[in-house]
Amino acid sequence: MMRSLFAAISGLQNHVTYMDVVGNNIANVNTQGYKASRVTFQDMLTQNIAGASAPTADRGGTNPQQVGLGMKLGGINVIHTQGALQATGNSTDFAVQGSGFFIVKDGQRVFYTRDGAFDVSVTGELVNPTNGFKVQGWNADTNGVTDVNTPIGAITIPLGQSIAAQESTLATFTGNLDARVATGASFSTTMDVYDSLGAAHPVVVTYTKNATPNVWDVTATSADPLVSALSVDVDGLGGTQATFDVTGRLTTAGTPMVIDIDLDTASGAGTTGVVDFQTTVDIDAITQFASAGQISPSFNNGFSAGSLLTFSVGPGGDITGIFSNGTTRPLGQIATAAFTNPAGLAKAGANNFEATSNSGIALVGTPGTGGRGSIGAGVLEGSNTDLAREFTNVVVAQRGFQASSRIISTADEMLESLVNLIR
Repeated sequence: MMRSLFAAISGLQNHVTYMDVVGNNIANVNTQGYKASRVTFQDMLTQNIAGASAPTADRGGTNPQQVGLGMKLGGINVIHTQGALQATGNSTDFAVQGSGFFIVKDGQRVFYTRDGAFDVSVTGELVNPTNGFKVQGWNADTNGVTDVNTPIGAITIPLGQSIAAQESTLATFTGNLDARVATGASFSTTMDVYDSLGAAHPVVVTYTKNATPNVWDVTATSADPLVSALSVDVDGLGGTQATFDVTGRLTTAGTPMVIDIDLDTASGAGTTGVVDFQTTVDIDAITQFASAGQISPSFNNGFSAGSLLTFSVGPGGDITGIFSNGTTRPLGQIATAAFTNPAGLAKAGANNFEATSNSGIALVGTPGTGGRGSIGAGVLEGSNTDLAREFTNVVVAQRGFQASSRIISTADEMLESLVNLIR
């Protein structure tokens, strides 16, 4: 009888823990990135009344006789299923779609989280604004190159930072010259070329059909008063004619066109003189087919000075800066981590997890690789708490607690009856 009392007590204690876990899940139903926990139970040691016996020629075997001594917690496991994604429209809100965790750091300790409610701090770093933890990843160098093989660090997004002007040295033309037009017909396109100080100079490139079959005369002109002279080298030998073969392709494919630009005054320099620079134009994509004709520049590496206005983040975690001059440039890369056993992570509060000896080491890399999910921008991951299941668990925990308490009441009545036998 005393065994039943202690067994019932273990049921009371552990069903209280069960209710604690269920209550915490329900309380965090609207917590971003929260992962619900699940309770499992196990029976405790049993007391053997009689052991098992093997069968003989005359009798069959007997089963063991055992009395249980109650129950205990088997485990409290975190369920790392995907929570619902909620659109926020905020460019600094992110969610991991699939497996993986964002990496944040407080200076010494490293944490892992599914809560992507980030913001840009006054120092330009991407942080969790509620605790100041810095989001980890890789920053691009001055040329916009991100080396993901280097150690991770705090991500910097320098909003308002200026970007220097870049001279137009490379460009690409695409389009078609209609083979059906008469001699003297022409097709033109206008391209802004930028000098070393970022001033734009419009250059008009014209293709005029020559009397010789499959040959077009190429000229470059400009209405800019600062442009003193323009010259075109189509074939690398100083030629000014583009020749096509019978398939409509350039016979000089692989040789870019070079435009020489001479300026009388450096834009904004305040001094007079000749400032020369060249723009190399890839024209291999220009064809001569019997179809509508049009030529246009598809690429120009020059631009004026500008400042960083905003940024965007792609599914692979790549951060691209958008500048006031209309250009874009890589700023960095968000890192994510995967674990062999994510259920082995320990909750560290504030929607963060820490690695343990049973979670395995963090497998750090770029989103979308190595089992790490992709990143959604402008969305947050909600809690994965299933309210229907949790309210059912409330009933189960309550009834389990009531049943255990009834055992104690019944055992008490039996003990009272036993005591009253001596009266």
